[in-house]
Amino acid sequence: MMSTAQTETTLEALQCHFTWDLDQSRSKLLRLKDKVEDIGTLEGNSWLGHIYNLRGFIQSKLGFTDDARSLFSRAAEAFRKMRNTVSDEGPWLVVNYGNQAWLHHLQGEHAESQAYLSKVDALMKEYPSPSQDELHPEIYAEKAWTLMKFGKDKKLLAADYFQRAIRMQPDMVEWQTSHVLGLVTSFKHSSTGLDADILEKMRNAKEQDPENLYLAVYYLEQLAKKGDIVEDEARELAKQVLRNPVGSYSGMKALLRVYRNYVSIDEAVDLAEEAQGKHPDKRYLKRCLALCYKWKIIYFRESRPKQSMIDSAIRLHEEVISLYPHSSFIKRIDLANIYAKSKRGLATAEQMYQELLKRDLEPEDKQLLYNNYAKFLNFDRQERQRSIQYHMKAAAIPRESFYRENSIKVLQKIKDRSRGRMCRDIEEFLANLQEP
Repeated sequence: MMSTAQTETTLEALQCHFTWDLDQSRSKLLRLKDKVEDIGTLEGNSWLGHIYNLRGFIQSKLGFTDDARSLFSRAAEAFRKMRNTVSDEGPWLVVNYGNQAWLHHLQGEHAESQAYLSKVDALMKEYPSPSQDELHPEIYAEKAWTLMKFGKDKKLLAADYFQRAIRMQPDMVEWQTSHVLGLVTSFKHSSTGLDADILEKMRNAKEQDPENLYLAVYYLEQLAKKGDIVEDEARELAKQVLRNPVGSYSGMKALLRVYRNYVSIDEAVDLAEEAQGKHPDKRYLKRCLALCYKWKIIYFRESRPKQSMIDSAIRLHEEVISLYPHSSFIKRIDLANIYAKSKRGLATAEQMYQELLKRDLEPEDKQLLYNNYAKFLNFDRQERQRSIQYHMKAAAIPRESFYRENSIKVLQKIKDRSRGRMCRDIEEFLANLQEP
């Protein structure tokens, strides 16, 4: 039997979620919990084991130990089914057994923890990594998939791990697809689309994985950004997405974005309503429909929505906020902005913003809030000076984000158009900005 110190050293050396330096702040884990639950867990999803493993880790860190145990057991079972090999065990279980060793250790169940450490040791001996300084490709792939869920700053590392896994085991189609999608989502806010080499990788991945509608939708969006006419293909893809199981990997949200930008906002709303009508209990589709209503009301003002639609959007957003208690921050901002477009809703919108401004927020959430409030002050309240102050607040937070960049762009435009003291103040502010 190992001593406590030996056990802890051995646990620290494991490759699993507990040792991967993941952001464990409660707010991040609660949001991620909602996000991962929306992926769906239908049989046949090639990432099912990884999904249960991540959910188990999240529940463990949030203090729900029984849930974590159950999810880690389901992960092990999913891996056994998916790999469909003669042996029940293989290198794909190394991370899972490491997680279980940690969970038992944290609960003071040292004999059980030791048992899982022995299982990890046996697997590592039976399935050694190709070289001493590299991990087994199965571990690289799961680590890459997991890191992709933890924000933009982890995506380059995830891409590197996927490349290593693919180089060692090139026949795993789902690894290639996820690697490409990871590269693509890093360019989500780009209006010109991807570099030619990433687009080529995407085309190859689509040929290898023709059933993957999530990939197909993202590929279509990139073609549209390059100037292709995609209306017919988008409508064809919509039929397929509607036939498939519901979940955030279905491609529905990305397809609605394609409809909004390259087909029509009204058809986007119709598609979201049709999907939600087919599956009235699915919260993910309610979230998608709420997003379409927001687009229609806030961004497409030339086709002024009726008050009845605004009322429906308010009701739906309130429901979505209740369905996503831990990850509804953006939806609360959306709801405030929708109220601002409603008859006699301006005071309610201001009150909602004031409540959000009092919250203790992470830096990136502050950026998002300040940027949105600045726009609300400018467009809805006509308070230009206060709007500038909040764009400055967003820009002053030294974190790279879409919202910071947007506020900086707005400030530069105002500076170029104005004269006198305002111009000098903004110029001085931008010159002294701290880089992320």
